[in-house]
Amino acid sequence: MSAWYRPPQAQENTVTVSREETQRIIDRHRAAAGGMMMRRDYLVPDCFEEQAARLGESRALVYEGEVVTWAQLEQRSAHYARVALGLGLEAGDVAAVMIENRPEFFYAWLGLARIGVIVGLINTSAVGTALSHALRVTGAGLLFIGDECMAQLCSTDDLPAELSIVRIADAATPDAVSHPAARDLQQLPAAAAPADGFKALRAGIDNMRPCFYIFTSGTTGLPKAALISHGRFLSVGAGWMSVVELGQEDVFYCALPLFHGAALMSLYSTALQCGGAVVVRRRFSVSRFWPDVQQWGVTVFQYVGEVVRYLVNVPPVPEEKNHSLRMIMGSGIGIDVWQRFKQRFGEHVLVMEGWGATESNANMTNFDQKPGACGRIPFPEQSHVRLLRYDQGADELMRDEQGHYILCGPGEVGELHGQIRRGNGEWVAPFEGYTTQADTEAKIRRDVFEPGDAWWRSGDLFRFDEDGYFYFVDRIGDTFRWKGENVSTTEVAQQLSVYPDTETTNIYGVKVPGHEGRACMAALELKPGHDFDPDAFYRCATENLPAYAQPLFVRILPRPEVTANFKLQKVRLRNEGFDPTVVADPLYGLDRERGTYAALDDDLLARLTSA
Repeated sequence: MSAWYRPPQAQENTVTVSREETQRIIDRHRAAAGGMMMRRDYLVPDCFEEQAARLGESRALVYEGEVVTWAQLEQRSAHYARVALGLGLEAGDVAAVMIENRPEFFYAWLGLARIGVIVGLINTSAVGTALSHALRVTGAGLLFIGDECMAQLCSTDDLPAELSIVRIADAATPDAVSHPAARDLQQLPAAAAPADGFKALRAGIDNMRPCFYIFTSGTTGLPKAALISHGRFLSVGAGWMSVVELGQEDVFYCALPLFHGAALMSLYSTALQCGGAVVVRRRFSVSRFWPDVQQWGVTVFQYVGEVVRYLVNVPPVPEEKNHSLRMIMGSGIGIDVWQRFKQRFGEHVLVMEGWGATESNANMTNFDQKPGACGRIPFPEQSHVRLLRYDQGADELMRDEQGHYILCGPGEVGELHGQIRRGNGEWVAPFEGYTTQADTEAKIRRDVFEPGDAWWRSGDLFRFDEDGYFYFVDRIGDTFRWKGENVSTTEVAQQLSVYPDTETTNIYGVKVPGHEGRACMAALELKPGHDFDPDAFYRCATENLPAYAQPLFVRILPRPEVTANFKLQKVRLRNEGFDPTVVADPLYGLDRERGTYAALDDDLLARLTSA
């Protein structure tokens, strides 16, 4: 890395960066991203094939000590493309990929993109209803699935009848079971590559067409498939390259799941366009992080707040000294973790804390390096983002006496909105939406400031200070984040509905000391004459939910908590949490050591809050 973006100098808690300086950076980023969106005939596979031809034997991926060159990545992705062609897929069709972080994910995704196929990226922890829903809502005709996910597929009923299943071997799962309908990749015939290359197969595809679908947690049910266009994907990397000088000598560290937006859209879009190598880890390992940084010369790391907290909480290791890391980018770092990270690992490391959502038409980044902030809007009139005052107690936007929405002032909490179009129909920032019109429409608020205008609703609460710096407050309503994942309370409640002793199941997130986000807590009203069976509830939770969504705490209610219109009441329950000095009802905690939910005592509480 020959030269790095240097933020304007600012003292830790004193703003010395002018609004004009920040705006110049934002304008440069916006122009680069917008310019990429305007290249209507330039697609993700075009960018990949250009880089593969240019970089050839340079490193593209590193996985478990194995180096995959750009030439090898081109050849192996071409094989997956030819297999898909042999199975009858063509441009505009949809295929699904369910593979953990390993090179085969890239082979499958890029191979499909090269023939113009839209890719549904399936959460590798999906099982049962969630998995069958994901395959159906995308309309996938083909599934590339790794052996590491095969057991989940085998336990899932109601798969699409016309789905072709292709098994991708995994050295880390040698004893994997196989679905009876699955065929091994290596045993399938591959169609001949087109004489004039794969590019001819995707002729006529506009960069506003979907490249892939990413699932976001649904607040009213199962996850929704967000549309990510070729242009939007490429615009992310173009934006980063406009504010940070990046090149093929850079090495990116990818330990977040590739089926999520952070790893694929932010990290890989940038790595792809600058030609840098990507070190791929299946999962984040705090013990391997600094040795990997030293061994491979890692310069850029994509994070969520929780993993940064892990890094600052473990004892020092020799490899963290004189390291090559220059920038981390992501979201969710609290001010305390930010300061500890800088003090321990170097003030020179840029912390590009930001905010955005997979499907959003608005985002922000703290280019000024102000601790705790996730971005800045120096001049609101030059931004399409607005903050509308929100009543957290009533869980609704506030209005003035005339019924108009109220803009926030400094220090006031509000929901962030991004303008889609003006009242006269002029587009401002398109919202690409989801695979269903109903899901798309549910995220749009209309007639906000003038008749006919349209705004994307973030569902996130923020406040900003006198200098225009924004600070994340919380998520609205039914969705919260834990261990870097969005958790839908409705979906969790639905999965737990098979537990036979409950009358109502109320799910909400609670703050856990020393942890980012909120952990899942369940408040149960039991059926008359039924007792709570902690062993049975443990089996229900662990068999039906991924680990991050399993209730860490359980509260047994004597009666249901409902509002006047019979909606489940969460505010008081959420505020009381699992504090035994406040809650008189029986409390239980998730005791994995004993395989049950045990009565919450000081010992179990200490274990849960320190995990």
